[in-house]
Amino acid sequence: MTAHTALRPANSSVGLSPSLTLLFSMTCALAVANVYFAQPLLDTMAQDLKVEPSRIGMVVTATQVGYALGLLFIVPLGDLLDRKRLVLMQVLLSAVALTLVGSATQWLLLLAAMIAVGLLAVVVQVLVAYAAVLATPAQRGQAVGTVTSGIVLGILMARFTSGLIADLAGWRAVYFVSSGLMLVLAVVLYNRTPNAAIPQGKHSYPSLIRSLFMLFLSEQTLRIRGLFALFIFAAFSVLWTAMVLPLSAPPLSLSHTAIGLFGLAGIAGALAARRSGRWADQGYGQRVTGLSLALLTLSWLPIAFAETSLLALIVGVILLDFAVQAVHVTNQSLIFAARPDAQSRMVGAYMCCYSVGSTLGAAAATQAYAMWGWPAVSLLGALISASALGLWCFTSSTTAQGPSA
Repeated sequence: MTAHTALRPANSSVGLSPSLTLLFSMTCALAVANVYFAQPLLDTMAQDLKVEPSRIGMVVTATQVGYALGLLFIVPLGDLLDRKRLVLMQVLLSAVALTLVGSATQWLLLLAAMIAVGLLAVVVQVLVAYAAVLATPAQRGQAVGTVTSGIVLGILMARFTSGLIADLAGWRAVYFVSSGLMLVLAVVLYNRTPNAAIPQGKHSYPSLIRSLFMLFLSEQTLRIRGLFALFIFAAFSVLWTAMVLPLSAPPLSLSHTAIGLFGLAGIAGALAARRSGRWADQGYGQRVTGLSLALLTLSWLPIAFAETSLLALIVGVILLDFAVQAVHVTNQSLIFAARPDAQSRMVGAYMCCYSVGSTLGAAAATQAYAMWGWPAVSLLGALISASALGLWCFTSSTTAQGPSA
């Protein structure tokens, strides 16, 4: 029996059903939204907990730290444990962590709870790898694309949803509502998710974690696609971190709810990119990557006019989110195909690159805006995107020359 066969559940021959794919997507959307709920609520949190505005940003940092730790220490467990039980445990513990956030009255307790929220939110990556295992090879890219769309939709809708709920019932209600939804999802997942065979690997937990780092050395596909992830999510973070600054400042002076509506434009782009997984299944992954990165670079032209034309900004947001989603789905489809026996570790290692790119992009965007304004932010995003396109041109040419290159 091959390692690939050992990792597949007994009923995998029928593939991943549309209803289960939708359930995975919904779970991913809510789980990743938990990481981003706090961004439009920081001012309210600071006032409620009597925290200095300069310190409240640590809430976002704490969540990202937890997410990074989860990528390193939880996601690889999908190659060692029963994935169904792993998913259920993370969803249930997420409900507990969200309840702690909503009831926190002390600053340190809030930070600890936010770290736990980020740590457990990596269930989305376990689900992506789980979907790849359940899907047949012919539908793997499409399945990964659909489930990943849920992640992007969750990120884009989180800011608008949390702002809306907070306006109606306060910031704590955001986390209490999400906690209840996670409990409902746990029940549905328990009843609808098929039992999966426990991966038949020889790894202990310490060796499993070590192997995650070794994959970067042994898998060229992971290295290249990880670099693409770092670039595209740095560009993505540059836009979505800094965009609120010119939109909330005069003369536009848009409300947080109005700014959150721009996430709806991103949803259109994310949904349109679902087909990229199918194109990857058909062998067009490299071509889709190049065209999408070119589109990503061009998207910064209309985005540069954000301060004078909201219509141009909407067009740019749609193009950027389409391009990022298309490359992201293609990346995952290719890394899963490269090592079917290590899918959870592959996606964990890959998403570490995503996390680094997001963090660097956010930090660079705020500095660029503070020093030189929105034109500098747009130029920064365009340069990052063009660098990704240059990397694609280089890797495409060396690949064409053969393995010796």
